[in-house]
Amino acid sequence: MKKGLGIRQYTRAYDLILMSIPGLIFLLVFKYAPMYGVIIAFKDYNLVKGVFGSAWVGLEHFYNLFAFNEFPRVIRNTLVISLMKLVFGFPAPIVLALLLNEIRHMVFKRTIQTITYIPHFISWVVVGGIFMDLLSPGSGIVNRIIVALGGQPIFFMGDGWWFRGVLVFSDVWKEAGWGAIIYLAAILGINSELYQAATVDGASKWRQIWHVTLPGIRATIIVILLLRIGNLLDVGMEQVLMMYNPSVYEMADIIDTYVYRIGLGELRFSFTTAAGLFKSVVGCVLLILANAFARRIGEEGIY
Repeated sequence: MKKGLGIRQYTRAYDLILMSIPGLIFLLVFKYAPMYGVIIAFKDYNLVKGVFGSAWVGLEHFYNLFAFNEFPRVIRNTLVISLMKLVFGFPAPIVLALLLNEIRHMVFKRTIQTITYIPHFISWVVVGGIFMDLLSPGSGIVNRIIVALGGQPIFFMGDGWWFRGVLVFSDVWKEAGWGAIIYLAAILGINSELYQAATVDGASKWRQIWHVTLPGIRATIIVILLLRIGNLLDVGMEQVLMMYNPSVYEMADIIDTYVYRIGLGELRFSFTTAAGLFKSVVGCVLLILANAFARRIGEEGIY
C-alpha cells in the first residue's frame, strides 16, 4: 500500500518531474560527467596520449603547487578580494530588499526593482568596458569630477588597492538587485499579523524590521551565507579577467585567472587542474564546517 501510494504521489506531480528533467540533464552533462577530468591532476597529462594514456605521477603537481613562489600571493589575493566581497556584497541585497519592502507606491517600487536587477543580465565584458571608460584617468567622468573639485586624477584600474575596490563595487552594483529578489520573496512569506501586532504595541518601522522582518528571513540569510562561504575561493574569474591588467597582477591575480594564464599560456594542464581541485576541496570543507556550525546554533543549514 505504501509503495503504491508513493507511485501515485509521483504520478500526481508528473508536471514538476518533467520540468526538472532539463535541469537534471544539465547537471549530469556539464557538472558530473566532466568530473572524471580531475584525474589529470594526478597525471603528467599529454595532449597526444589523452587522459587515460598519460603517465601517473600521484601528488607531484600538488607538491609543486604549494612550493611555487607565486601560489601564496594568489591565495592571499583570492581570500582578500573574496572577504571584501563577502563583507560589502553580502549585506547589500538584504538592505536593498528591506528598503524595497517599505515602498508602498507599487509603480515606483517595481521601477526601482527593475532598474536594480537589470545589471545582472549585462555581460562582464560590457560591465568591464563601462567601468574602464568611467574610471579612465584621462577621459573618465569620475576623474573629471575629481579634477574639477581640485584633486588629482586617480588611476583606478592601474593601482592594486583601488582596483580591488572597483571589483567589489562593480560586483555589488551588478548583483545586489538580483540577490534582493530572494529576500523579497522570503519577506512575503512573513505573517502580516506579526506586523499588525507590532504596530499595536507601538513599534516603529525600524523596530518592526529588527524584530519581525529580519528574524522572519533569518533562515534564508543563513542558507545564502553558507553558500557564499562554500564559494569563498570563487571570486569571479570572468569579472577579474575582463577588468585586470599586468600592472595589478600583484594584488589582483586570483586562483582562477592564474589557472587560466598558466593552463592555456604554458599548457601546464595537470598543474592547473591540481590548483582547481585544491580550490574545490577547500570550498567543500568550508561549506561542511559552516553548515555544521549553523546546525549547532539551532539553524537547519542546507542539509
